[in-house]
Amino acid sequence: QVQLVESGGGLVQPGGSLRLSCVASGFTFSSYSIAWYRQAPGKQREFVATIPSGDVTPTFAASVKGRFTASRDNVKNTVYLQLNSLKPEDTAVYYCRGGPAFDYWGQGTQVTVSS
Repeated sequence: QVQLVESGGGLVQPGGSLRLSCVASGFTFSSYSIAWYRQAPGKQREFVATIPSGDVTPTFAASVKGRFTASRDNVKNTVYLQLNSLKPEDTAVYYCRGGPAFDYWGQGTQVTVSS
């Protein structure tokens, strides 16, 4: 069955960096876009980035553009989200979303930015 598993979250100081990973299984990974979302306490889940299939540039939410980058490895069935210049307002649970009909979510990984 389709599975998406995130990892790489943690506690980091403002200005620091983290790399999140999303490993996919159960579908033809290279054929599908993968997206990252995040949800902060008491807030709605919000879009962060989309990593399209094929050789297409990822797109980012305005709040993270210029600080976050994304890439994918179709051999490892993995999408990466590099979080740089982190701010306290980036604190959230980060989720990846993908698969057929874009209908599947991972369990999330917690990112906490605090001094």
